[in-house]
Amino acid sequence: MARGSWKFIAAALVQFLLHLCYSQQASFYTFMEEATSAPTIVHYDYIIIGGGTSGCPLGATLSETSLVLVLERGGSPYGNPNITNISSFAATLSDDSPTSPSQRFVSEDGVINARARVLGGGSALNAGFYSRASPSYVNEAGWDGKLVNQSYEWVEKKVVFEPPMLQWQSAVRDGLLEVGVQPYNGFTYDHINGTKVGGTIFDHDGHRHTAADLLQYADPSRIRVYLHATVQRIVFRVEGNAKPRAYGVIFKDASGVTHTAYLNDEPQNEIILSAGALGSPQLLMLSGIGPVDQLRAHGIDVVIDQPMVGQGMSDNPMNALIVPSPTPVEISLIQVVGIMESGIYIETSSGSGFNYALAGMIHRAIDMLTSEAGLPLLPIEPPSSLDNAAIRAGVILEKIMGPISTGYLELRSTDPDENPAVTFNYFEDPEDLRKCVEGMTTIINVIQSNSFSEFRYPALPVHALINTMMSLPVNLRDRHITGSFSLEQFCIDTVMTIWHYHGGCQVDRVVDRDYKVLGVDALRVIDGSTFNYSPGTNPQATVMMLGRYMGQRILHERLEGMKQ
Repeated sequence: MARGSWKFIAAALVQFLLHLCYSQQASFYTFMEEATSAPTIVHYDYIIIGGGTSGCPLGATLSETSLVLVLERGGSPYGNPNITNISSFAATLSDDSPTSPSQRFVSEDGVINARARVLGGGSALNAGFYSRASPSYVNEAGWDGKLVNQSYEWVEKKVVFEPPMLQWQSAVRDGLLEVGVQPYNGFTYDHINGTKVGGTIFDHDGHRHTAADLLQYADPSRIRVYLHATVQRIVFRVEGNAKPRAYGVIFKDASGVTHTAYLNDEPQNEIILSAGALGSPQLLMLSGIGPVDQLRAHGIDVVIDQPMVGQGMSDNPMNALIVPSPTPVEISLIQVVGIMESGIYIETSSGSGFNYALAGMIHRAIDMLTSEAGLPLLPIEPPSSLDNAAIRAGVILEKIMGPISTGYLELRSTDPDENPAVTFNYFEDPEDLRKCVEGMTTIINVIQSNSFSEFRYPALPVHALINTMMSLPVNLRDRHITGSFSLEQFCIDTVMTIWHYHGGCQVDRVVDRDYKVLGVDALRVIDGSTFNYSPGTNPQATVMMLGRYMGQRILHERLEGMKQ
């Protein structure tokens, strides 16, 4: 056998043995513990702030060769049935207690939203849909296409599944095809115009698999994950005329005790912010990197005047209709998507309150609709129980690509636990509003299609569905009577979030193409805050991929640096 073949076999064997050595059962990670057990001072090669959708795969990858510390401000997703079970999806998002995995915030636009406060980040809270970014998005980002695909596959081996496609989802799929969202692309992770079935992070038993599961790839001897570790700020060293250099992180545990994590004294070592689209710009500002006037107003010592921190905040607006069904429906989250050439995405869920703002109101909506149409009362439980299996209804929604409209984020205080003030400026650009109207028109056509007729009351007009949405407190915005007959006003009045907000630390504005923060050394941002617009139909696949992708890039840079 040729020497090259033996080398290939040996390399494959080493990788297999390393996997056996490293892999741990997700819920029994020996390297995961409460921050209260942390020493007062610790030293690592890489300090990752945020054990979320990007932070977990990033930490797992960097631990292949280096000592890694992951600081997560929330707790573990394991053992929490509201996170694990698909039927409890809305329960986690509606939990606004101080220890909830979901931290509620309301944008200055009056839209109710949530940010993750749990290991695994948004992948522990979302609707589970998994779909890759388009090739054009990858090219525009300047990523290496081959490494991107390998990184997606690395993620998919652990946490992604093909959904079961039952009656409701199949009817919406067929309705989309009937009204012209063609062609049918079958089951695929790829972003292709037409109608498709995408992946899901819920397995066939309805159990969620989060980005935290990717820590199974980690080397347990080289990584430490501290839970309930709230970072206060990043600290910098300034020597002469050199750029400020990040060298440590101050964090508090659940008891309020302060700890400091320092980088080991090697030039390749770095601090990496992966705290999300709210947390990363917020922590940059709290650490002295941001608009100088805002920093001084809060008494923060200025490291760098960087006016673009917190700018370019966007949230893909979502609008929807609740559709009561005369026949039982399955409990399903997002499985099917219609990808329209104009940059509009149509998705659906059934048997449960899709949005936490809707979860407590869906019963009221069905009561109103059936009463208005003179239909028999549907067999549902009272709102206090929210028995998802008893809800005969679904939600069909649309969201738009981009969006073009952008806003900004500002500090409210120097408390890292307090949500910053964020404005998204939904539909400020008329093109976003035009797309919403086109998307809502497509939803109406799907509801009226022959393919969907089994799940539609013939005596219930679409206008009644629109009126019901207008009457529900899905957000804190004003209502206008014209919203009942103007889809433009309907979009503005009933806009909700699908939790795909991004921006605040964008590439070429706050970070460079290697995600290094401009103007300082040893600090990167790797998460959705760097996106100029949301990748694909749903961003979680690309955020997880980015953690793995950049982890490999950083390890390669480290190796090259050591050679030099």
